[in-house]
Amino acid sequence: MIWNAFVIAFRQISRNFLRSILTMLGIIIGVASVVSMVNFGKATTLNITKNISALGSNLLIVMPSRALDSRGVSIGKKQFSQKEVDFLRSRIQGDIAYLSPLSSTNALVQYGSKNVMTTINGIGEEYLNATNSQVQEGREFESGEFHSISRICLIGESVRKELYKEQNPLGSNLKVGNFICEVVGVLKPKGQGAMGQDQDDVVLVPIKTFNSQINSNASLNNIKRIFVSLKDGVDSTNVVSKITEALREIRNVQGGQKDPFEVMDTKEILKTISSTNQMMTIFITAIAGISLLVGGIGIMNIMLVSVTERTKEIGIRIAIGATGGEVLLQFLVEAVVLSFLGGVLGVLFAVGVSLGLIKYFDMPFVFDFEIVLYALAFSVFIGILFGYLPARRASKLNPIDALRHE
Repeated sequence: MIWNAFVIAFRQISRNFLRSILTMLGIIIGVASVVSMVNFGKATTLNITKNISALGSNLLIVMPSRALDSRGVSIGKKQFSQKEVDFLRSRIQGDIAYLSPLSSTNALVQYGSKNVMTTINGIGEEYLNATNSQVQEGREFESGEFHSISRICLIGESVRKELYKEQNPLGSNLKVGNFICEVVGVLKPKGQGAMGQDQDDVVLVPIKTFNSQINSNASLNNIKRIFVSLKDGVDSTNVVSKITEALREIRNVQGGQKDPFEVMDTKEILKTISSTNQMMTIFITAIAGISLLVGGIGIMNIMLVSVTERTKEIGIRIAIGATGGEVLLQFLVEAVVLSFLGGVLGVLFAVGVSLGLIKYFDMPFVFDFEIVLYALAFSVFIGILFGYLPARRASKLNPIDALRHE
């Protein structure tokens, strides 16, 4: 009996194909929206997690912020000095695995007839370890090269592609502004950063070389970042408090005054972004759910029309022995099949949308089969919920009145 109900349902849908597609449109849009948004949200979270993890695990980034004078007037950002870096290291030595200052500027980099504007970073000895950076070709800087003005540099993958194409950059002389250095290594690609920047568009030099040869101020008071990589198991919140206390002390910041610096905790950033992304996904999914309800109402309307159109057919079936329950089942199956097919088409459409979004934003493909099952189950539920009233109406028809219907 159930098999016959499905056969008749598919026959009715094929007879009114265009009307059936239009009826399913709300379900298709609703399911496609829910599935594609959940998949895109998870892909975004995974991509952000990957980008932040690329900076290093359990990493704190200390940056200068706008300071205020005694009258509360902004006096701009004051960069860190090497003295402050050394003082900070002494105060949190037991909690850290690595600590490195970073100075940075933009400069024109030239090799042969090719040139590109890129970021030049002057780094401390522990920078590569602190930020989980690796050299894939050549070698890292040696310890002694951080204590002298060494004419050497490491380049990112984007710089290598732009200037060298298929050539081997190792051993070549690279002009950085007015400074010439030997390329001793190429960094392993990191890809796009959490803020959308290209992490491979960079040239690294020892910080002493940077201050002497590249930075126009030739000063040790131009450190823009301090990277602090914590030991495993260390509470980052406690270390943030120690950093705040140490820097306020050395900068003589009075009680009540705003900190002239900020500390970014990559773990906390990741939690905040993931939480926000989940909330946005839930919000968008809830809105998309309205399409499913609208689609359900459309199915109910079409099924009511179908009952009216097939009144005489219903009367004949009841007259030759069909029970009210069999008639109810028939129309209920038709509503469920309509809704389920809409859900399947919505899933297929969502796959295409997900692939397009992921390709456009250059993110990993994530497809959540669990949300697909939930979406299809909900579409079936919509079919049952909104198909019951027309099905019940059909099952309650008086066979005499139905046979007289024109």
